[in-house]
Amino acid sequence: MTARRVLYSGRVQGVGFRFSSKQIARGYEVCGWVRNLPDGRVELHVQAWEPDELEAFLNGIQESQLGSHIKERDIRVVDAEAGLRGFEIIR
Repeated sequence: MTARRVLYSGRVQGVGFRFSSKQIARGYEVCGWVRNLPDGRVELHVQAWEPDELEAFLNGIQESQLGSHIKERDIRVVDAEAGLRGFEIIR
């Protein structure tokens, strides 16, 4: 399983970023979570069996209306989290 942790900065809070990310995830075979951070960034963890599916999901976020709010994204390879089902908004 392939997993990524992405930190988005810009005007990414208060614009429906988490909700929209969850909606976009429905179109891909990915699981994970998204949350707001106290410093104004959004953190996203995504994992998939197919690396191409994971990359397509991340590109889907960039190409959506969210892309105009993203100033920077920091993508890191991380270990997959066991037991994740679906894509959720967490706190």
